[in-house]
Amino acid sequence: MKVTIVCEFNPSMVSEQGIKAYPEGMGECLRDLLVEGGHDTTYVKADENGAKGLTDEILQETDVLIWWGHWYHGAVEDELVEKIANRVYRGMGLICLHSAHVSKIFTRITGTTGSLKWREVGEQERLWCIMPSHPINNGLGEYVDIMQEEMYGEPFDIPTPDELIYVGWFKGGEVFRGGCVFNRGRGKVFYFNPGHETYPTYKNPQVRKILLNATEYVKCSSGIAQKIECKHVPEFSVK
Repeated sequence: MKVTIVCEFNPSMVSEQGIKAYPEGMGECLRDLLVEGGHDTTYVKADENGAKGLTDEILQETDVLIWWGHWYHGAVEDELVEKIANRVYRGMGLICLHSAHVSKIFTRITGTTGSLKWREVGEQERLWCIMPSHPINNGLGEYVDIMQEEMYGEPFDIPTPDELIYVGWFKGGEVFRGGCVFNRGRGKVFYFNPGHETYPTYKNPQVRKILLNATEYVKCSSGIAQKIECKHVPEFSVK
């Protein structure tokens, strides 16, 4: 499968905490995870200038797009967002991670603000699986513990998910719909909340398993359609 990762680079990643969490870089960590999973993976670095490296040629070859952003959501070109949304509607899988809850592509595809409560003190998150037999939870148990994470809490302004797989509980008492699937046209979108850039969440073996499972799950098994269309049916199907 052809996977493209768009991961923003921001100053937090070269802070003492950021370097300690991902000395190789968080984008590189995500790329290595997908390569180890056997996928043909392209890594596009986003920054204060947007995601200009995500060219039409790369996007048109992408089966699953993984998006991580935080500081520079507004720099992403609206034209690019529309191209991504169109490809999702035609069948491309999309995984939005952590602060991508307010990225242009996530709010465009859900039609809501993505607003939530947050607190950054590095507390424990326990992700409870409420759909144990779901393919994204394959090979995992009833919960996943993440020892340091940014708290995301309800209310979370999203549409009712088509599939709610994980609910996060934080040491401070908050809960959060932390693993959600949305069906959009022929495409599937998975939002997953863990992954702050100064905590080594993507080194957690169970989190890595979730991401690999999710990549397989959101891929459209019947392929990506060439265009979105309303098909004319000239005769009655039942006569």
